[in-house]
Amino acid sequence: MPYRGGMGLTVQAEVSRSDPLGTPTRDRRWATLAVLCVSLLVVSLDNTILNVALPAIVRDLDASSTQLQWIVDAYAIVLAGLLLSLGSLGDRIGRKRVFVMGLALFAMGSAASAFSGSPDTLIASRAFMGIGGAAIMPSTLSILTNVFDSERKRARAIGIWSGTTGIGVSLGPIVGGWLLAHFWWGSVFLVNVPIAVLGLVASLWLVPDSKNPRSRRPDPMGVVFSVLGMWLLLWGIIEAPNRTWSSPLILGALVGGIVMLASFIAWELHSSHPMLDLSFFSSRRFSAAIGSMSLVMFSLFGGLFLLTQYLQFSLGYSAFQAGLRVAPTALTILVVAPVSSLLVRWLGTKVVVVVGMSAIAVGFGMLSRITVHGIYTDALAALFLLGFGTGLALAPLIESVMGSLPLERTGVGSATNSSTLQLGGALGVGVLGSLLATRYHGVLHPVLVHQVIPRSALSLINGSLGGALAVAAHVGGVRGAALAALARRAFVSGANLAVTAGAVVAATGGLIALVVLPSRPPAQVPDPAGSPGQPSGSDEPARSEGLPSINPDASKSPGS
Repeated sequence: MPYRGGMGLTVQAEVSRSDPLGTPTRDRRWATLAVLCVSLLVVSLDNTILNVALPAIVRDLDASSTQLQWIVDAYAIVLAGLLLSLGSLGDRIGRKRVFVMGLALFAMGSAASAFSGSPDTLIASRAFMGIGGAAIMPSTLSILTNVFDSERKRARAIGIWSGTTGIGVSLGPIVGGWLLAHFWWGSVFLVNVPIAVLGLVASLWLVPDSKNPRSRRPDPMGVVFSVLGMWLLLWGIIEAPNRTWSSPLILGALVGGIVMLASFIAWELHSSHPMLDLSFFSSRRFSAAIGSMSLVMFSLFGGLFLLTQYLQFSLGYSAFQAGLRVAPTALTILVVAPVSSLLVRWLGTKVVVVVGMSAIAVGFGMLSRITVHGIYTDALAALFLLGFGTGLALAPLIESVMGSLPLERTGVGSATNSSTLQLGGALGVGVLGSLLATRYHGVLHPVLVHQVIPRSALSLINGSLGGALAVAAHVGGVRGAALAALARRAFVSGANLAVTAGAVVAATGGLIALVVLPSRPPAQVPDPAGSPGQPSGSDEPARSEGLPSINPDASKSPGS
């Protein structure tokens, strides 16, 4: 018998008949989720784990500041640029195939990065890792959505998936700091290899395949426009704090990215076989969740970017010590994200998301009161609030995105979701970092302009608080102490401005959710002809429309 939903409707799913395993039996679905989450954790860790290894890379590879920036950014830019294309590819050829391919590429890129002998080689291998990450991220969420056909269990699974994403970002500095305390800088990459290989082997047995049975032919122009648009936009955002937002190169990249993305939208609207069905955005449940989710990641990435610098440069902690001190954020996400699905059942999506984003805004507001003479405990409550708010809001928003899509399009839908996460995070680091740098320079300039300082030392002082402290230590004495105090005051002033802006952004996300985001999925009513009809009184498309009915019990592996 097919599984019947609450309104007596057949819940429809899709399974690729090419996979002998089919959809996992109910007792194996959680093992499948474990494989997906561990694989996702490695990809998420790589967004932040490298930051603590940069000083060691400078010493061993003689990397310049520009090369360091590209070592960090090559991964993020390639990852975000290819998400839509590889998510669409998974819908067409099979999500498990793309997932396994991604794990293999990620393992090879990680090994090459660990043993790179020059900055250019490391940049290239990091970009290669980004290709693997772009294949893994959307595949995990689209496979998960197809494996868990019950709305309640799917919400729980997405809660765990969301927690894994947030934990990976938060744990990066901790894991990286520990590895550097015991091994060489290449260990932050080499640790990925055994995990990716184990995930690949386990996925062959535990992860089912699925694809769009009515997949469209490839959309090469859509791929070109989306990749170029995302690359240019992200490069401009990431580079802006280093080159200033008014730099012609940055403005050119941002304008070029916007033009490419606008061209992508125009092309998809008129294409007979679009890679991304833009009608998804006509659903308030989809579009409001996408907007709010980007602001959640803006806050999380931007907040951690500021906090790790404050803990290391202002409070004097080592990389590992600073990583440990952001652990409250990761642990709180771990606890809250899976629980958020239960709260949604009782209170509705809107209430849970608004409360979560309000908590993030309050956390940022508390951070805006830190001072030069502050201590770690002054920021501790804010760390918990950031984790609480992220864990509470992220999972319901992702469920709103994925729950509003037909199962056959979950690959490209998951890629849209992942692109939103990456773009929101890049914006958080870029915008808040730029505000910090602007205020930092504004406080330093009136004092330094009257001093006679060598150009190389002045460049270090203006470059970052870490550079200013290094110059102060070299100068020593009263002048060195005065420079260190001035630089710390300038940094804290810039951080206060940045976190205030972060509070406004989080509050805006909460307002969007309050006004636009539906509290519940639309109720579906049976069509008189016997097929699922449109939701009653809602602008949402019916999720199950036009999909073949599959009996979950019939999808067990042969002989099970």
